Amino acid sequence: MADDTAKIQALKKTINKADKKRKKEIAEEVTKLESELESRQNSELLQLKESNSQVDSIAVELDKLSANENSVEKEEKTFPKVSKAQKRREKKTTKEKEREELIRAQEEENKTGARNVETKKIKQILKKRNLMIHKMPSDGNCLYSAVDHQRKMVGKVELGLSRLRLLTADYLRQNRDEFLPFISHPETGNMLTEEQYYEYCDQVAGTPAWGGEVELRALSQALRCAIEVVQAEGPSLILGEEYDSDKRLVLAYHRYMFGLGEHYNSVKRYEESPEEEDDLPTV
Repeated sequence: MADDTAKIQALKKTINKADKKRKKEIAEEVTKLESELESRQNSELLQLKESNSQVDSIAVELDKLSANENSVEKEEKTFPKVSKAQKRREKKTTKEKEREELIRAQEEENKTGARNVETKKIKQILKKRNLMIHKMPSDGNCLYSAVDHQRKMVGKVELGLSRLRLLTADYLRQNRDEFLPFISHPETGNMLTEEQYYEYCDQVAGTPAWGGEVELRALSQALRCAIEVVQAEGPSLILGEEYDSDKRLVLAYHRYMFGLGEHYNSVKRYEESPEEEDDLPTV
């Protein structure tokens, strides 16, 4: 820009020395140069203003960031950083609250559900006989636990779950033709093959496999005792009627007590207790 100004001044000095034609040419050139110089000056001023505006915007943004950083620092000072252990504890507490809410909701539903209705009916039947439910754990051994408890109730020696399972399995093995038609494959529904039947007997003896009517019939014969099964609907099922009825073992059968399937409880002499007010089973 300084070079253009010097050039213009030099041209102006030569005007007096030139002829008229040359003066006119020089004047036009000076006018042109001045116009271009003014245009460039205006353009540079505009760029300078825009640059200053950008600088101002950047300064404003920097001020905002600084303010945010100060705010975060204040918050961190006010609210200490939560440790991982604290987060785990809070997560556990939240899950426990959710579980409790689900349990309460399930309990409300059970008040009118099949399980609670069935349990009340069984309690009413037993109460008329001066009996009440004695709960068994739902661990797959409920049938054998109930039978062992009943042996104690009638004055007989408790044999233990393992012994009762072995007696049941042995009787099933020795009387295959009697029981085979009443046991079906859990997946296909077909009658078991001979090999599958003996595998079934091994499961009865050595695992906490759930037992049903087949096992009760075998156990009744193996123990040579009568077993009565009280249920909510229909008359009681009596197995081994040929044996001493005075020493009869009494079980309560629940079709709907647990989501995984049926369940057996023992019984005992009726007595007023808070337990009788609670219709929900113990898991």
